[in-house]
Amino acid sequence: MTPQEAYYKARQSEKRIPKLEPIISKDAYYSYCYALNVIEGRFILAEPIISKDAKCSYYYARHIIKGRWELAEPAISQDAYYSYCYAKHVIKGRWEIVEPNISKNACWSFWYAKDVIEGKLPDFMHNQMILSNDEFAKEYVEYIQ
Repeated sequence: MTPQEAYYKARQSEKRIPKLEPIISKDAYYSYCYALNVIEGRFILAEPIISKDAKCSYYYARHIIKGRWELAEPAISQDAYYSYCYAKHVIKGRWEIVEPNISKNACWSFWYAKDVIEGKLPDFMHNQMILSNDEFAKEYVEYIQ
């Protein structure tokens, strides 16, 4: 049985099925879904797998843990989009460790400055990436003025 099949079986039953949990826990996505839709809480057995996937980690932290999840932060910090989302929706503020990574992406640098820092980017991020991108340069310059 695959993790997907095990998850759907548990989902149909609308209750935890402990004998399926080791199967489900092999897949980050289905583990997150199981935690969200079946357990409606933490799925401890699967957390080591979930924590290695930036997308699933972000959603797990936001919707299951409902707060910071340090185990998953290394994976999340490798993805500019999920770093931005985690800073905005989970930390609800600046997450300095990801700023060098976010600064490599014009789009998420702009949104990080606007939605998370709520102002001008720090000097090291001040952003040739944004300023060299026609789509974001004008909006960023207007925003910081």
